[in-house]
Amino acid sequence: MAKQAAQMMIVGDSKEQKSASGDSPASRPDMRTLFLNEEGPLLRFAFGLLGRREVAEEMVQEGFLALFENYDEVENPRAWLYRAIRNKSLNEIRKRKREVIGNEGLPESRAEEREAPDEVLGRLEAVGQLRLMMSELGEPDGELIRLKYFEGLAYREIAERTKLTVSNVGYRLHHVLKELADGLRHLGIEGKQ
Repeated sequence: MAKQAAQMMIVGDSKEQKSASGDSPASRPDMRTLFLNEEGPLLRFAFGLLGRREVAEEMVQEGFLALFENYDEVENPRAWLYRAIRNKSLNEIRKRKREVIGNEGLPESRAEEREAPDEVLGRLEAVGQLRLMMSELGEPDGELIRLKYFEGLAYREIAERTKLTVSNVGYRLHHVLKELADGLRHLGIEGKQ
């Protein structure tokens, strides 16, 4: 019900969004256009961070509601939404981690093996970004990744399914993995994360 209310508030004919000067900025989309264009990508982004669809939907909904309340002060609504949803998602991850540790605890003998929360969040963010990048791969490359790393097939088995040569499978996988690694490095994610 809250999602429907948010959509009606954003998509409906509420009021024309105005800047502080009273004019509608030409470079900024209105809330309706922004919602229609960005809801899907934002859901994929949040899902990549959280791994749970219903929580991702909630984060996106909260992000749009917050933007609606602050729209006049926001210069770049799209960037603001991504940052807000990232922050909300990371807060949700922290909350979940506290709940798990609080409910289950860790034995004292393993206390020295615990990871710092920042390291855990960094790794979860890296995984989320990787999931997002993989979801944006084209069909042939995404299929190769799925067959190799999710189904655990050997190059020969992948070649049989895709009608590629074994060497072509290896070549394509090498380049796809390199592109993914370069993309993560570009985002500042590298190393053990």
